[in-house]
Amino acid sequence: MSNSDPLYLGFDLSTQQLKALAVTSDLKVVYEAKFDFDADSEGFGIHKGVITNEAEHEVYAPVALWLQALDTVLARLKDKGIDFGRVRGISGAGQQHGSVYWSEAGEHALQSLDSSKSLSAQLDHAFSHPFSPNWQDASTQTECDAFDVELGGQQQLADITGSKAHHRFTGPQILRFQHTYPEAFKRTSRISLVSSFLASIFLGQIAPMDISDVCGMNLWDIKAGAYHERLMTLASGSSNPSRLKQMLGSVHHDSATAMGDICPYLVRRFGFDPTCKIASFTGDNPATILALPLRPNDAIVSLGTSTTFLMSTQHYAPDPSTHFFNHPTTPGLYMFMLCYKNGGLAREQIRDHINAIVPNMDTTQPHNPKSWNTFDQIVLSSPALGQASAESDPMKLGLFFPRPEIVPNLPAGEWRYTYTPSTRTLNATSEGWKKPHHDARAIVESQLLSLRLRSRALVPADTGSGTPPQPRRVYLVGGGSQNSAIAKVAGEVLGGVEGVWKLDVGQNACALGAAYKAVWTVERRDGESFEDLIGGRWKEKEFTEKMAEGYQRGLWERYGVAVEGFERMEGEVLRQEARAS
Repeated sequence: MSNSDPLYLGFDLSTQQLKALAVTSDLKVVYEAKFDFDADSEGFGIHKGVITNEAEHEVYAPVALWLQALDTVLARLKDKGIDFGRVRGISGAGQQHGSVYWSEAGEHALQSLDSSKSLSAQLDHAFSHPFSPNWQDASTQTECDAFDVELGGQQQLADITGSKAHHRFTGPQILRFQHTYPEAFKRTSRISLVSSFLASIFLGQIAPMDISDVCGMNLWDIKAGAYHERLMTLASGSSNPSRLKQMLGSVHHDSATAMGDICPYLVRRFGFDPTCKIASFTGDNPATILALPLRPNDAIVSLGTSTTFLMSTQHYAPDPSTHFFNHPTTPGLYMFMLCYKNGGLAREQIRDHINAIVPNMDTTQPHNPKSWNTFDQIVLSSPALGQASAESDPMKLGLFFPRPEIVPNLPAGEWRYTYTPSTRTLNATSEGWKKPHHDARAIVESQLLSLRLRSRALVPADTGSGTPPQPRRVYLVGGGSQNSAIAKVAGEVLGGVEGVWKLDVGQNACALGAAYKAVWTVERRDGESFEDLIGGRWKEKEFTEKMAEGYQRGLWERYGVAVEGFERMEGEVLRQEARAS
């Protein structure tokens, strides 16, 4: 790489930090800097990047904190030796759903920045409200109820916007903001998402929202490609819907084109080339699927504290338990997403129970209560679905929720069932369960069966290989992606024509996806898709490792039968809890 080769920046404004990566045209990461909100900031009273008001179920972040972070990250990149004059394109990712409220002075403040001063020193008057609601906020139940009934029910709302109403979604948040802060709303001139807020700083004017991120508002009619009039009227409250539409501004439909050139302030302060292009900034989840050339019907399973399932698909099949967004780069594709609160925490709870009562199977190592060795060995040595005999034994199915769950909507608890496919008999029983041994495989199977149940309508059959409908590849990310036992069961339950793969990009997926988007926006040939350009340059061997086989004929079909029992079990537990409440 010569000192004149182009660079591209990708930013990730997450809950707990702001990160920036610089990549070359061949996608090599050459610079990195970050600002940890708790460790590096002063005077904001935050914990894990946010302020929490338990009484009102509010969770929010100071916008000034993000300005301080951007000032620092750019300075740290400069200290590391980056030549900003080589940067030809910039994109970014922001935590989804959060909203930023600009004052009447906001646009002028962006356009008249003094390059001798920091952003945080001169944008304090640019906002009508100093805070942005965080995705963890749960203060909008009343507003969500109104959104859910406005079009006839949760399914009707999901059909239009891709999701039922959620506490964190921007439409319900805007409606509550008007009720809670009426004077601040009167002073509001424009409203940004977190992603378009960050883009506005680089653009020097309030940036349009991204075509994918706008789908996380419960306001955007995905099929019509426009704001939905009735939902906009609802979100407007006592104000004029046309005023809200003006506040939200335009949406950047064509992700292949840049929004404009970098602002003069950053050219003068840091030495950026004035022709540096600003691509649209998207949400953190859409950016994640851009961290590799994800093909249609590929799936990403994030195995962290929570579990997230992402898929690029041509099929739009919304459901109240799932999310659909426009794909961030490719018209005609959609991003399908599932989010679970109980992921790693549920697996860890059973692991700890096992380690407390089962002798360490690896006698060469000292006992470690947090070790996965015994859990993994039990998972691998246990028969699928707890059936010593698939012909005579019932399937063991369970739900394990240390925390209240949203998919399905259930309180914390554990439920164990057996299911006999031949008679379609479902029994709530722990008889035949050896706890916690059987729980080890059952928790892994339970989480994966839920993913298969809710994604099965989205994957077509592979006519080339003759395999039944399933993902082409399953990519595992997050802490659990290192676990070979989980990977093996993932292949057995979810399939994968080309197997199960570990995607190793550390904690950089969002920033990498943003940087790749910048590369594509600037360097693409006419008509060249993101997948084709990035796929031609992406070095698969550097970032991926095959962990397990995917589709196994006979076993995959057996799990398909288990999905039927699993769906019935969920329904039964939901009915029980409804009666109990």
